[in-house]
Amino acid sequence: MALFTATSIALAPAVAAAGSPGECHVVDVEFQPAVRLDLSPGRNPPPQIVVWVEDPNGTYIDTIFITKQTGTHGLGNRPGRYDFNSGPLWPYGRRITVFPVWAERKRGTDGQPLLYDQVVFQNTDENNLSHPFNQSSRDMHFCRPMQPTEPNWDALTCASPNATFTDKGALNPLATPKSKYPPRQDVLRAAGMDSASVDEYPILNTFDAVSKATPLPDALAEVSWPIPDTMAAGNYVMWVEVSKEFDHNATYSATAYPSPTGIPWAEYGEAYRGQPSVLYKVPFTIGTTASKAMTVDYEGYGDPDGQDGLINPPDSTISTSVPGSGAARFALVSDGGDNFRVRVTSRPEFDDAVPGSPAELAVDTSTSSTALVSFLAPGDDGVTGKVKGYDIRYRTGSPVTAENFDDPQSIDPKLTLEVTDPGSTQAFTIDRLLPETEYSVGIRAYDDCFNTGTLEVITFKTPERAIGEVDACFVATAAYGSVMAADVQMLRHLRDSVLRKTVLGELAVEAYYTFGPAVAGVVGESELLRATAREVLAPIVRYVRAFKL
Repeated sequence: MALFTATSIALAPAVAAAGSPGECHVVDVEFQPAVRLDLSPGRNPPPQIVVWVEDPNGTYIDTIFITKQTGTHGLGNRPGRYDFNSGPLWPYGRRITVFPVWAERKRGTDGQPLLYDQVVFQNTDENNLSHPFNQSSRDMHFCRPMQPTEPNWDALTCASPNATFTDKGALNPLATPKSKYPPRQDVLRAAGMDSASVDEYPILNTFDAVSKATPLPDALAEVSWPIPDTMAAGNYVMWVEVSKEFDHNATYSATAYPSPTGIPWAEYGEAYRGQPSVLYKVPFTIGTTASKAMTVDYEGYGDPDGQDGLINPPDSTISTSVPGSGAARFALVSDGGDNFRVRVTSRPEFDDAVPGSPAELAVDTSTSSTALVSFLAPGDDGVTGKVKGYDIRYRTGSPVTAENFDDPQSIDPKLTLEVTDPGSTQAFTIDRLLPETEYSVGIRAYDDCFNTGTLEVITFKTPERAIGEVDACFVATAAYGSVMAADVQMLRHLRDSVLRKTVLGELAVEAYYTFGPAVAGVVGESELLRATAREVLAPIVRYVRAFKL
């Protein structure tokens, strides 16, 4: 899962509350995700975090931060049963347990609960991890389901990042209950494979503007929120809800919350349902002077089954002494005499000068799937002082412009990087790109009052794919869209049961592994070539079926 290297998180630029010209009001929320050291990487994913504001009466005001996995990539409303196993960048299963309290309390601009149609598999088989090739399109974020014994499990990477195909599902208006989570908004519909309702996903998902990558572990993170100028001074409450897969303890164990049984491909992934989400509550004040409030203790925990939005009071079922687990998912921080797990600072700012513009944009290195982009840092006020942060977006097909910069259907969610002094070199990597594809990258700086500088844009094209190894049966997988497709499994059985038992057969397998990756890359990127590859493989599949090898 991609992580950013910053200690600061800021929202999309917005007009903040102003008392006089150049004045704004900003609220900072600080916390430090902790690492659970007793788990292997594949069973130790980053936490999911959401931060929102309410008034003292419990009336929802706004969501100011949500991790991208839920806010952008639709973790809470994906096709497949909610108790499906999980693993690194697991693609399926609507995770209704991720933020049960936030999901219940959030409201739209009309004050009504935000509910969505459920996303289901296109063939409606919610119990199966394998899906038809003609309903599976390229996925540039999630991996295919993996078994825990696969080497990529602990590498936390996709086995074949350029040949991963998933069913993006379809909205089912008849499914009950309605989902409390938005669908993913990071995909464009592939005609002939994806449901037409995929076009509606980004329209329904309104949380992309506040979605950010999970903060780095063991580093103090800061969420900055420019309050709306319509928001009155007074008392408010900041809520932070944190969840984490595989966070098991004696009460919330794989035995108590096991893997589903009686379904195909049950050997893929592992039971993920450990301790439920925990919540931190910090009352704070917005006024004419700076103030801060903090908490060390958690307020309670959400429903382990995600069925309601009630907060259960603290009890002995939640771990409190294991760093990175339960109530200690946030570290206890000592800073300037303050001890906290969550700290909220409300402060007025005076800044009416716009930031400078990033200079000397360049693509330093580029592979078929990644690009390292660099630029010279601008100043907060023209050429002096550090900026607050950067908005960075990229797209294919046409250049990034000021007009399309916030278009959620074509711009990738913002990346974040550490801010340095004016004139110093800043660099960031964009990964999971397509080979031989032109990309446009737009960068603009913003300051403490979220004034924005001029947008600067660079365009580049990725080179062709380099020949190299990918996972087993890559050509067949590219053709059929899933390593778990029944025909792929039969071809793998042919390889292991027949070909590898003879000298000539072993030579054929080695040749396949030598030349297959380049072929798979080309096949995977074209539905026409995928169909052609299936026709070529069809006689072999019929042979395997006939003789039941």
